[in-house]
Amino acid sequence: MFNEQLKLHIIVFVWGFTAILGVLIELDSFQLVFYRTLIAAVSMWIFMKFKGWELKVNWKDATKLLLTGGLVASHWILFFASAKISKVSVCLAGIATTALFTSLLEPLLTKSSIKPYEVVLGLFVIVGLYIIFQFEFDHALGLTLSLCAAFVGSLFSVLNGNYVKTISSPKITLYEMIGGCITAFICLPFLSESETLLAIPSTLDIVYLFVLAVICTTIAYAVCVEIQKSLSAFQVNLTVNLEPIYGIILALIFFGEEETMTPGFYVGAGIILLSVLSYPFLKQNYNRRSSNRKKLHEEVIQN
Repeated sequence: MFNEQLKLHIIVFVWGFTAILGVLIELDSFQLVFYRTLIAAVSMWIFMKFKGWELKVNWKDATKLLLTGGLVASHWILFFASAKISKVSVCLAGIATTALFTSLLEPLLTKSSIKPYEVVLGLFVIVGLYIIFQFEFDHALGLTLSLCAAFVGSLFSVLNGNYVKTISSPKITLYEMIGGCITAFICLPFLSESETLLAIPSTLDIVYLFVLAVICTTIAYAVCVEIQKSLSAFQVNLTVNLEPIYGIILALIFFGEEETMTPGFYVGAGIILLSVLSYPFLKQNYNRRSSNRKKLHEEVIQN
């Protein structure tokens, strides 16, 4: 069990590198996402063939997954654009709101009820964002882009939560990477800032891209799926929520003074991160109480 928890922390730590790699890679966000999804799709295909897993899905599921892959691409494009035009810390502070958006979107898309604790945490997140905007208005555009990325990320997460009930996770990843690659390629002529349609990455960028696509995407995903067989959803979600914290610390280590922010930023980011980390605990407690109330109600009816 300890080894599985250690592996999960390593994976989340690796994911904390994604924004840093996005800044280090000289390609614009559209080209970066194109190459990332292309390499990730190919490496996932190779991985699935090696494992002997089924690759095919019916046309209806394939269409849904490819379109959702467009959302994944949009999420990453906004994410990397935010990191490039502002700072990694600002980008990750915005991305940390994904859990908030998920708590709002899930009831709308799955017709479930909004939980009281989600509303309270949402208010705390809004307070944290307000403080950041007050002290870091120069980075308002970067924070806005990361908030948009968080919203899109929460949308495809909710959709994937429904897909995984009938489609295997590897197939979801493979087809969404293909859909993301197609979406990024279609956007290149219209939105890319590069003078050429598809710039050839430098040798160093190729190394970074393979780290991003193979290690941070395909391998990390495969290991995470394996870990989920041993760890509870609560343990996984709690650890994954540490990603923005790891990322902000890594940004300070890699970029030093360039990533140093005002005290107000860290107060606002701290409120957001504390809300995100509190979410799994509050959810577990709420579910336990709801279960107890349901059992009590059933006992009353029986008696």
